[in-house]
Amino acid sequence: MITVARGLGLRVVIFADDHVPAHVHVFGDGEAKINLAGTDGQAELVWAVGMKRSEVRRAMRLVAGQRAALLARWEDIHGNPD
Repeated sequence: MITVARGLGLRVVIFADDHVPAHVHVFGDGEAKINLAGTDGQAELVWAVGMKRSEVRRAMRLVAGQRAALLARWEDIHGNPD
């Protein structure tokens, strides 16, 4: 598990042995999985467990704001997601 970003009281990680599609896990009071390139090409929530809606919104805002850098980190760790 590699921490790739922190902010808004959350920690964003990429698991080194994870799978495509390119995604991150965001930890706060709970955990959310967010695809970095959803159906519309933007960040897309896959699921969230143990997070309040406000925390999920913060997680989405954090990931959306750093999406390009997070995709670059995904590629550094796993190669091109395509």
